[in-house]
Amino acid sequence: MRTIIAAALVLGFVQVQSAAAAAETATCAPTSEAEIAKLFDRWNTSLATLSPQEVAKNYSEDSVLLATLSDKPRLTQAERIDYFEHFLVNEPKGHIDSRDIKIGCNWAVDTGTYTFSLKDGSKVPARYTYTYEFKDENWLITSHHSSMMPEK
Repeated sequence: MRTIIAAALVLGFVQVQSAAAAAETATCAPTSEAEIAKLFDRWNTSLATLSPQEVAKNYSEDSVLLATLSDKPRLTQAERIDYFEHFLVNEPKGHIDSRDIKIGCNWAVDTGTYTFSLKDGSKVPARYTYTYEFKDENWLITSHHSSMMPEK
């Protein structure tokens, strides 16, 4: 009986150690500031499709969208699609004015200012933060905060 208990304890210890070692040796996806900057271009190109579903594909299932023209946090794909159904009516085209990119192991943050040009000719200057995570061989938005500039 003692042998069985000892074997179970050793096996459990080895499994815990193996899991810990695997977590410590996570493979980091190679990336660069240029590649992370292109993620905004991918998102902006998806806006041009005028398809809320296409835009939503840029976001992870558990991402948070704090959108420019909405007071409601969008926590699900359905809520993000709902936001983009309304936002895309304006046919927005984004342009980065300034940015700062930080990169870590399978994550990145792109923060700065951008301006949206809308179909009526108006422009909406805003500040933004995108956080990205490399999941399932793809960079996805895990949070996106955008707010209009407070000064006019």
